[in-house]
Amino acid sequence: MFYAKQPSDLLTIEQISRISGLDFMQGILDGRLPGPPIAETLGYHLHSVEDGQVVFRGTPEFHVCNPMGTVHGGWYGTLLDSAMACAVMTKVPLGAVYTTLEYKINILRPIPLGTTIDCTGSIDHVGRSTGVAHGEIRGLADGKLYATGSTTCIVMQIAPQ
Repeated sequence: MFYAKQPSDLLTIEQISRISGLDFMQGILDGRLPGPPIAETLGYHLHSVEDGQVVFRGTPEFHVCNPMGTVHGGWYGTLLDSAMACAVMTKVPLGAVYTTLEYKINILRPIPLGTTIDCTGSIDHVGRSTGVAHGEIRGLADGKLYATGSTTCIVMQIAPQ
């Protein structure tokens, strides 16, 4: 996987509208399309893509800590937003895009620094105008549930099908 380093590395909305959401996500996973810069910044990457589900994998390190030395809540939120919204993207049809309308997270326990986690996003419903998904962060080695989330996304038709 490679990450976009500047805005011109990213696909335009017009280019995105010519492929299905599932093809877009698989293109990032396969390295044909650039990954999101935020993932490189925060230390996670797209691990798997299926129709209606995606998994991001990451390992929080010191640079994502708050002043108390624990993993910042924004890391959990960003990771869950990425996984849940990208799960919705896998169901977005040709000629459409999505964006997050709202999301909520519940942090259940702190993730120890250096612990590799999987963050799974799975759809509940994707229709013509909205998508709803849920997500969870689990430790790869210990299987512990560290956080959960839910999201609502808007699906916008931008080009004729």
